[in-house]
Amino acid sequence: MKIASFNDFQVGVVTDAGIANVTGALPDFLARLPGQRVNWLIENWTECKAMLEQAAASAPMHRLADVQLLAANPTPPHIFAAPANYRKHIGELGDRSVTTGGRSAREQGFFLKAPSSVVGAGGTVWLPKGSSRRFDHESELAVIIGRTARDVPRASALDYVFGYACLIDGTMRIEKGSGEEERTMRKSFDTFTPLGPYLVTADEISDPGKLRNRLWVNEDLRQDANTSDLIVGIPELIEMISSVLTLRPGDVIATGTPEGVGPMASGDTVRIAIDQVGEMSVKVREREAVAPRPY
Repeated sequence: MKIASFNDFQVGVVTDAGIANVTGALPDFLARLPGQRVNWLIENWTECKAMLEQAAASAPMHRLADVQLLAANPTPPHIFAAPANYRKHIGELGDRSVTTGGRSAREQGFFLKAPSSVVGAGGTVWLPKGSSRRFDHESELAVIIGRTARDVPRASALDYVFGYACLIDGTMRIEKGSGEEERTMRKSFDTFTPLGPYLVTADEISDPGKLRNRLWVNEDLRQDANTSDLIVGIPELIEMISSVLTLRPGDVIATGTPEGVGPMASGDTVRIAIDQVGEMSVKVREREAVAPRPY
């Protein structure tokens, strides 16, 4: 099933005909917490799946072109990310990289991105106004956790996955000579985590370890790889993170980016496509005002 969040946090099931608006089938109390509808649905999926399928059959339909898609999960509790998780990406950024000495995600672990940095398909990535810094795209497969997970061995880790989405990890690069700025800060500007176009449930993906992952800036193909090239695969990532803390329903794991990372600038359009998961584009623009602390 493909689940979309759109407009004012309404929830829909994506079909060939468009989006079936199933918001009315969800509990009334969620109207007071609309941003939590997707998290609630994920956590209660076992009880709600059949109800949602039935509701979609008779729900009001919308054309995709007529709605504003929000992030696949517009309010994830956490966003975890794997640094240097494709061998050919390690070191490709030279002195702009914080990954040195050939250390991969297996040695470094994971880092966090701010949940408030998500934006949906068709949205806009807003760059700091007047910045001389370089801002890069990173094309990634996102994993959405389906149930509480602590100390999960990799052999059973995929049982805890609810679904998948496309993710673009926007990054402000280190300025030469400025030292090592904190990674979470450089990746957590508002809108720096496009996530979508919708959430594809795990049963729709035959093998998440064999998905082609591509990204274009305008019409220039920048990244083209396969998740089979991940250094730390999805099961091991879940094992790694859940060995440190408890994963919650709705948490997002960005699995890492392949080689081909490059700059994006105001006026660009960035498009990502992952086999069986979907395709989405976002615009890149500059903010209207300079922040009190400019970057």
